Order: sequence, then structure tokens, then C-alpha cells
Amino acid sequence: MVVTSHDQLGNTGRKTGLWLEELAAPYLVFRDAGLEVTIASPKGGQAPVDPGSLDEASQTDDTRRFLQSPEATGALAETAPLPRIDPSAFDAVFFPGGHGPLWDLAHDRHALSLIEQTLAAGKPVALVCHAPGILTNVKASDGGPIVAGRSVTGFTNAEEAAVHLTDIVPFLLEEVLRHQGATFSAAAEFTPHVVQDGLLITGQNPPSSTQAALTLLDSLRARISVSR
Repeated sequence: MVVTSHDQLGNTGRKTGLWLEELAAPYLVFRDAGLEVTIASPKGGQAPVDPGSLDEASQTDDTRRFLQSPEATGALAETAPLPRIDPSAFDAVFFPGGHGPLWDLAHDRHALSLIEQTLAAGKPVALVCHAPGILTNVKASDGGPIVAGRSVTGFTNAEEAAVHLTDIVPFLLEEVLRHQGATFSAAAEFTPHVVQDGLLITGQNPPSSTQAALTLLDSLRARISVSR
């Protein structure tokens, strides 16, 4: 699982980072399934968490369970430096969102290479909410956008407007993904929606996190079954 190291919301003076639900729910899905999970970030160490995702109104059973787990909070406090991650050592990659990834992971050569190498190796990659914005800089084998001709979803223009950050974010991921030739679909604002296109799995928003993780888990199980 790869999370952001960026904690500044543009020039607003407000804090941002990882949206906790998008890490917590998938992390618990994976650990409950018996998977070994490594959390990495560009800078390593403590990953920033968007304060809004810690508000009582934003808390879910999964975030509360995550915060009560020393193992989980310890993994988030001591994330592995992304440059040290060997893609061949992992069976799948999951990118939680939050606004932070739009500033760092979307341009991080290690994150981009991790996605490219994982997909090229026939392994699944999932990205939720703002994390699909990272795909805007990922290349296919022919050098074109990885999303060209693919079905994807992500945090929509309407959802960005609903949280009043349209003029703050560095780019609108829906707009750029569509421009790059993706077939972008969406459900109603802040309702679960997950799209799978082969090995690439994308989720629209925080409520999509659990389903995105379960879809990735199904993809992993299918791959293991085929390999046997």
C-alpha cells in the first residue's frame, strides 16, 4: 500500500494528506484475509493524515478499528521509503487517496514505475478516490497514457466542487483522465463505485475503498488459482 507524504493543501495554509478511511478499510480487508501488508510513502516514516478524516463525523467502524490497532498505527508511523521498494517482491499494489497524492505521488517516478512494472508483470493495481490521479502520468508500453482506452473512475469534478476544492487542487483528475482517452464512469456523489479493467482497479471515493480492496483480493485469488 502506497500513501502520500504531502501534507499541505495548496497555498491555503490548511493540512491535507491521506484520507484515513481509504487506508484503514482496505488494510483491514487484506490483513483479515491473511495477507502481509507493507505501507510505503515517498519520504518514509510517519505519513500525514488529513485532519478531516479524523473528525468524528468522518469516522467509520474501520477507521476506529485501525486506530485501535497498534500494528496498524505502527505501520502508518513507520512507512517504508518508496525508493527502497522492490516491485518484484509484491503480489499487488494498492494506492489510497486523500488530496495529498495529487501533489506528490502523481509526479513521483518511483510510484509511476511501481505501477508500470506491476501491471507489466501481470499483477493487479488498485487506486481509490484521488489516487487515480497518479495514472495521469503513468505510461503504457507504447509510451502513451496508461488509461487510454481503459475504463476507470476516481474522485469526480462534482465531488471536488462539493468539497469546495476545485480551485485549490493542482488538477481535476476526472478532466485529465477523460482528456487522455479513458472511459470514465461515476456513480452519484459519495456513493460506492468501483471499476475493474483487467489488472487495473479504480474506486471513485472513500466509500468505495472496501469494495476496491475486495476486488483486488478477488484478482489476487484468481491469479494464484491460475498459477497453480
